[in-house]
Amino acid sequence: MDKISIETLKVLRRRRSIRRYQKKEVPAEIIQDIIDCARYAPTARNVQPWRFVVITDEALRRKIAETSDHGKFIADAPVCIAVFCEDTKYYIEDGSAATTYILIAAKAYGLSSCWVAGDKKPYAEDIRKILNVPSSHNLISMITIGYSSEETTSEPPKKPLKDILFPSPFGERQDIP
Repeated sequence: MDKISIETLKVLRRRRSIRRYQKKEVPAEIIQDIIDCARYAPTARNVQPWRFVVITDEALRRKIAETSDHGKFIADAPVCIAVFCEDTKYYIEDGSAATTYILIAAKAYGLSSCWVAGDKKPYAEDIRKILNVPSSHNLISMITIGYSSEETTSEPPKKPLKDILFPSPFGERQDIP
């Protein structure tokens, strides 16, 4: 495996949800590139129903944080990206894929992030209105992005592979480390 592939796997394995950030601005060109990466997320029938709102204004982030139930830390993150999708058949899947691409791209830039739920949450409609997004779009997620004020160099604790992999239909489960 080449060095770039190994680095990609490290990014995937080391990404974790962070809720405390340094008061340090994230360059606009990095945020723009992160969203550009999200455009390449898989999408059913290539509909690409997503729309993104970047929130860097502190007062607006505070208002969003107050409106959400488990996203109070949005107020302290330098950036929040709200992911909306047109109400299509696979909007949740498409928006979730775009959200995941944002999380991974942020980590690749050395930034930390956290996914705050959106779809079907009681505050989703209020957030949509606060951000002046058309009613034809559903809030999928809000993602905080910034430079972590926590130590995040280790991999997050996860269940072992052997505990989450079902036995193969082609025979007995092999021992998995």
